[in-house]
Amino acid sequence: MLRVGLTGGIGSGKSEVARRLAELGAILIDADVLAREAVAPGSEGLAAVAAAFGPGVIADDGGLDRAALGAVVFADPARRAELNAIIHPRVRARAAELLAEAQAADPRGVVVQDIPLLVETGQAGGFDLVVVVDAPDEVRVERLLRRSGMAEEEARARMAAQASREERLAAADHVVENAGTLEELRAAVDRLWHGVLAPAAARTAGAGSGG
Repeated sequence: MLRVGLTGGIGSGKSEVARRLAELGAILIDADVLAREAVAPGSEGLAAVAAAFGPGVIADDGGLDRAALGAVVFADPARRAELNAIIHPRVRARAAELLAEAQAADPRGVVVQDIPLLVETGQAGGFDLVVVVDAPDEVRVERLLRRSGMAEEEARARMAAQASREERLAAADHVVENAGTLEELRAAVDRLWHGVLAPAAARTAGAGSGG
């Protein structure tokens, strides 16, 4: 089995790359999905967040008020680290369970773990390959403004809260450039899959079956 860590800054197009890899046959483990599960209504994770940040981060329906929590953590690195200390261990534990299930189901498969903060959390060394989706900062800002309607100041603040482009690129084994069209991006992902990931998975499987 080939373990691939996929990351990229906000607005880079990482989610689209993950979707295309799944279409091509990768088993996708999405850290954002696992993070939402970790703080689902009634969960231990949500109770821990409420205890740390107060009842103001709980919505009327009993779920997490993400906007209220985001207003706190994006403005304060110490509070963001506090939140990460609650969420990240739960996400990693669940990801490990899913990885074991994937290994049992298809030892020859490609497992892609989509982790927005892969570099920031020091996980790059835990993968066979790290793929970084990259786009110029100004392109990312424009996408965020168009996609989410957030103010430019907020978009730049969220980008600044993550690793720099240079830090991500330094951790990359392969870079998917995404400054162009969706069609160009999908073509680049197809080349990555057929030219790198699928052959590497086959080699890994072959090495594992040797006597």
